[in-house]
Amino acid sequence: MPELPEVETTVSGLRKVLEGRRLTGVMPRRADLRRAIPEDLGQRLTGARVTGLGRRAKYGLIETDRGDTLVFHLGMSGRWRIDPAELGKHDHLVLETDDGHRLSLNDPRRFGSLDLLRTDAIAEWPPFVAIGPEPLGGTVTGKLLKERFAGRSAAVKLLLLDQRIVAGLGNIYVCEALFRAQIDPRKAAGKVSRKKLDALAAAIPAVLLDAIAAGGSSLRDFAAPDGELGYFLKSFDVYAREGEPCGCGDKVKRILQGGRSTFYCSACQR
Repeated sequence: MPELPEVETTVSGLRKVLEGRRLTGVMPRRADLRRAIPEDLGQRLTGARVTGLGRRAKYGLIETDRGDTLVFHLGMSGRWRIDPAELGKHDHLVLETDDGHRLSLNDPRRFGSLDLLRTDAIAEWPPFVAIGPEPLGGTVTGKLLKERFAGRSAAVKLLLLDQRIVAGLGNIYVCEALFRAQIDPRKAAGKVSRKKLDALAAAIPAVLLDAIAAGGSSLRDFAAPDGELGYFLKSFDVYAREGEPCGCGDKVKRILQGGRSTFYCSACQR
């Protein structure tokens, strides 16, 4: 599943061709993805000028001068394509711009979503109301994590995947951040020391920024809008490396937590 760095990479790619451009064509090619696509999406966006692009958690935001923002989620397999040679059956939304570009949202599994919100009310959208702070905004500190983990017996790995704790974290980068902070992913969150939580608060943005700089991690279907593949997967310390040697010489292990694979080094992470 595309995670925060992949969404950030996607938004950066879209910004190059969409920001400041007028949308001359907005064409949904099906009625729904994970949920229904707004019926008036094409009507409301055709003719609008894109005034900015951004990200909230794992959602991408395309703002327009009409006071509407297109909110997209890439789901399990979604990606935007810039100037595809031809459209396929999995290209579910097509945007055309006044300088001749064509962009398509391609989502084979259709677990993504498209919503059209009033920009001035976007913070009140239910999926955003309960979401935690952005991990790149400098507000995720050891103190904050200590407060949010207080008294919690759930494994620290599982709580970090809870979007109400910190926004946008997913399985890959939580595994990597916990490794950098030398925290056992199985440890009860409420029992992680403040010193370790300070290290985790530093590791989270560090690993995300490293991944963004590398263009994300191209697993399965993900690629940036220009077709480039992210190469952060070549820098994984533990993720998807079961049985391979850790830097300490011990082998990386894999366990299941909440139905997802967790990769860690039992010698380094305690």
